[in-house]
Amino acid sequence: MKGKYIDLNKNTRKRNVVIGCLASAALLFAVIVGSEIVTGVSGKKIDTSEGLEIIHKAEDSNVTAIETKIQKLEKKESSGEETRSLKERFASTAVFGDEVTEGFIEYDVLNVSSVISGTGMEWKEQVAKLKEVNPKVVFVAYCANDILDSEGDTEAYIKKYRKRVEEIREALPDASIFVNSLLDVNSAAVSVEKQYKKLEDYNQELREMCDKMQIGFTDNSALTLTQYYEEDGIHFKSGFYPVWAERMAEVASL
Repeated sequence: MKGKYIDLNKNTRKRNVVIGCLASAALLFAVIVGSEIVTGVSGKKIDTSEGLEIIHKAEDSNVTAIETKIQKLEKKESSGEETRSLKERFASTAVFGDEVTEGFIEYDVLNVSSVISGTGMEWKEQVAKLKEVNPKVVFVAYCANDILDSEGDTEAYIKKYRKRVEEIREALPDASIFVNSLLDVNSAAVSVEKQYKKLEDYNQELREMCDKMQIGFTDNSALTLTQYYEEDGIHFKSGFYPVWAERMAEVASL
């Protein structure tokens, strides 16, 4: 799954800087050439020396401007500052999961086309929608509620999860797939549903499944969740979704 990441957008931005800086000099040169053509047709001598001098000065200033702008770009990029929005970075990516992923749309963090939620949709409809969107990267994301049907049987849960991923892979054979770890819940949720105590076991099984299937695993255990929980201790407030999206973008080098 890992490979050398080439920032094509970086090269494109630098190329655009060069093109933009040279455009004005090229336009001025064209005007002067046109003047020379007019001279040949009319027989009247037009003094272009001043224009040529302007071009020479423009060339020098453009070179300096190009170098300055490129240096600024490189400085910004080397500092790790990301200038693109999350919507732009996820333009060719889909987050695929249950109701927890709807927050990306509800709180306007990602575009509607980047989120495919299972709420109100049958599984086959979800996969068909994913195939229609045809993303290059897919993040599979299910919340803690997803484990309840397994009644603590991690093996049964992984068997079901693996089948989901296989169907996604079949629908999008060229896409890179990443599985999100199950997000933690707070103590209030654990007091209501004891199965949540085994979340770490489920995540370990998910990690091993990803290793065997040779797909990416997004470990979210380092994310600080405390201030983001809704009252049920399972779902999350608006502030969490940009944090989570940044984590996924980091893993996939978006």
